[in-house]
Amino acid sequence: MSFKSLIQDMRGELGSISRKGFDVRFGYGRSRSQRVVQDTSVPVDAFKQSCWANMPPELLRDVLMRIELSEDTWPSRKNVVSCAGVCRNWREIVKEIVKVPEVSSKLTFPISLKQPGPRGSLVQCYIMRNRSNQTYYLYLGLNQAAASNDDGKFLLAAKRFRRPTCTDYIISLNCDDVSRGSNTYIGKLRSNFLGTKFTVYDAQPTNPGTQVTRTRSSRLLSLKQVSPRIPSGNYPVAHISYELNVLGSRGPRRMQCVMDAIPASAVEPGGTAPTQTELIHSNLDNFPSFSFFRSKSIRAESLSSGPASAAQKEGLLVLKNKAPRWHEQLQCWCLNFNGRVTVASVKNFQLVAAPENGPAGPEHENVILQFGKVGKDVFTMDYQYPISAFQAFTICLSSFDTKIACE
Repeated sequence: MSFKSLIQDMRGELGSISRKGFDVRFGYGRSRSQRVVQDTSVPVDAFKQSCWANMPPELLRDVLMRIELSEDTWPSRKNVVSCAGVCRNWREIVKEIVKVPEVSSKLTFPISLKQPGPRGSLVQCYIMRNRSNQTYYLYLGLNQAAASNDDGKFLLAAKRFRRPTCTDYIISLNCDDVSRGSNTYIGKLRSNFLGTKFTVYDAQPTNPGTQVTRTRSSRLLSLKQVSPRIPSGNYPVAHISYELNVLGSRGPRRMQCVMDAIPASAVEPGGTAPTQTELIHSNLDNFPSFSFFRSKSIRAESLSSGPASAAQKEGLLVLKNKAPRWHEQLQCWCLNFNGRVTVASVKNFQLVAAPENGPAGPEHENVILQFGKVGKDVFTMDYQYPISAFQAFTICLSSFDTKIACE
């Protein structure tokens, strides 16, 4: 039997076993490219009856490595996720094989959305806006057509909630359940009344000892004693501000993003950014990339560590929008999006790293995040190291919000 036939037979066996006895949930939506298995009508020991149960570890690792290398794009990459959901042994091997996006440039598990993107290349995504229910969907893909033929991989969903004094964007892994009380909730974006200042909150702290921010919604969740996997606190990871620009007298929008969890040295050669590699496990034997939330006791320990000192606040990465140039013939402000943006909009922007001290170097010319309009409700979002897909998505969401004093 050729190795190719062996791989095909293995995939068929995994699909049969998954349909019979494994319940692997990854918190995504319910489209074809997001589902793996759901049925649990047959006992879990179905795998023990398979010929794959007694495979030598060396051969198993070789098989899984070849699957990981061959299935490099979605939707075929869901086979890698299926392998990780077979059993604990397979899961540990797949975790070792699958590299972080910084190295592999691939998004595989939910934790990949919280990890920095690749160095030197942009991850190309797009956002679809649903005006009727104020919901935004992030997909991994090149264009809108990818969603229609199932090549676009759903990543995140956000829903806009208007409050008397602010606006909240709740972000979830599940496109069908975008709420603060969902077990797929991973963070939120909150704006002030004018829509000029935003704070990004993560459900899980990026750095150890991060101070938790208590909000009214988190206190209500604690009083209701919901599942311990649902966070009762928010961890601020970024602050976004738009410069006041009444009646557009100062030209295009000007924005600045202070990344609380990323040092300014991350954009320099050899610099590093915090990377979440291990997620908090619950008492149950859940899939590791699904446990995004901390227990109440762990959050209490983080809170007791006290606020960060002034020294810890220094040296943070600051992103600013790249200044556009005025085009005399077109009579408009222009930026080079390399063909990724086709419709002029006040929402379009490119972010680069602001120099901490002294003149800007070559690393401060690299576009870390770009966002622009390509259709009535379709926008492209491209990002790279040192920010993650989650952070990039929240920054782009801030551009959608109404800005009374910035237009």
